[in-house]
Amino acid sequence: MFSLQTRMTLLVTAMFAIIYAVVVVIGAAAGIYDFYFYLIISVGIMWVQFMMGPNIVEWTMGVRYITRQENPKLFTMVEDLARRANIPMPRICISPSEVPNAFAFGRGINDGRVCVCQGILSLLNDEELKAVLGHELTHIKNRDVVTITLLSVVPMILYRLAWQLMWYGAGRRDDRNAPSGLMLGLAAMLFYFVTNLLVLYGSRIREYFADQGSVELGNKPSALASALYKLVYGSARMADSEEMRQVQGMKAFFLNDPSQAMNEIHELKELDLDHSGTIDSSELLRLRTKTIQLSTGEKLMEFLSTHPNMLKRIKRLSELNG
Repeated sequence: MFSLQTRMTLLVTAMFAIIYAVVVVIGAAAGIYDFYFYLIISVGIMWVQFMMGPNIVEWTMGVRYITRQENPKLFTMVEDLARRANIPMPRICISPSEVPNAFAFGRGINDGRVCVCQGILSLLNDEELKAVLGHELTHIKNRDVVTITLLSVVPMILYRLAWQLMWYGAGRRDDRNAPSGLMLGLAAMLFYFVTNLLVLYGSRIREYFADQGSVELGNKPSALASALYKLVYGSARMADSEEMRQVQGMKAFFLNDPSQAMNEIHELKELDLDHSGTIDSSELLRLRTKTIQLSTGEKLMEFLSTHPNMLKRIKRLSELNG
C-alpha cells in the first residue's frame, strides 16, 4: 500500500502530466495559438485568489484576532505546538460562529493563521482542543493552502480551454482531417472533471496527513478521534440552522465536513461503547482490528467530498495508537 507522501507525489505528477499532455495534443491538433493567453489569465486568477483568500475567509467567518491576554490558554497551546512543529508562531483568531470547528488559512508558513469557532471552545476539553490545533498547524507546516491552490489551477485551465474550444474554436480548422474544436473541447471538459476529482482526492489526503501530523506533535490519537466525534455530534445538532447554512462555503477549510454530520453520526455512535460522549484509547484500539465496509452511497459521497469518510479517518487514527 502506498504511503500518504507517495500518493501525494503521484497525484501532483499526474495533474501536471495531464495539463502538459492536453496542451501538446490540443495545440498540435487544432493550432490554438492563443492558449497561452488563457493560461496566463488562469494563473492570474489563481494568484489573485491566493492573495485575496485570507481576506475573504476573514470576512466570511467574521474572525477577530486575539491577544495572549484575551486567551492565554489558547495562546500557550498554539505556541507549544508551533515550537514542536518548528514553524513561526501563527496568528490566532476566533470566529463568533457557534458551528463547532477550527481551520487554518493564510498564504504560507510565514503567514499562518489558525482560527477556532466559538462553538468548539465550550465543546472540547483541553486535550481534544490541542489535538485539533495540532491538526491545523500541520496544515500550515505542510503548506497545504499553496499545494491545493496549485493543484486547483489545472482544472481551472482545462475548464476555460474547453469552453474556448467548444464555443469559439469549432469552426477553426486548417486541416480537414484535424479533429473539430467541439470534439477537442469535449475532451478538455472530460479532463476537467477528472482533474477536479483528483483535487478532491488530494484534499482528502491532506486531511490524513494533518491527522498524522497532530499525533507526531505529541497529541494522543484518541484525543483527536474524540474531538472529531464531538464535532460530528455538535454539527448534527445544528444541521438545519441558518448558521450552518452560512458556513457551507467554508467546509473545505474545516476540520471535518459539517454537512455530512447527519450521515456520520449513525456510524460513529457505535464507537462510544460506554456512552460517555468521547472515544477513549481502549475504544479506539478496538477499532484497529475491525474492517470498515462502506456502502455504495457512502463511497460515492466520499469520492465527491473534500474530506475522508469519518469512520475511515478514525480507523486510521486507531492504527497510529501505538
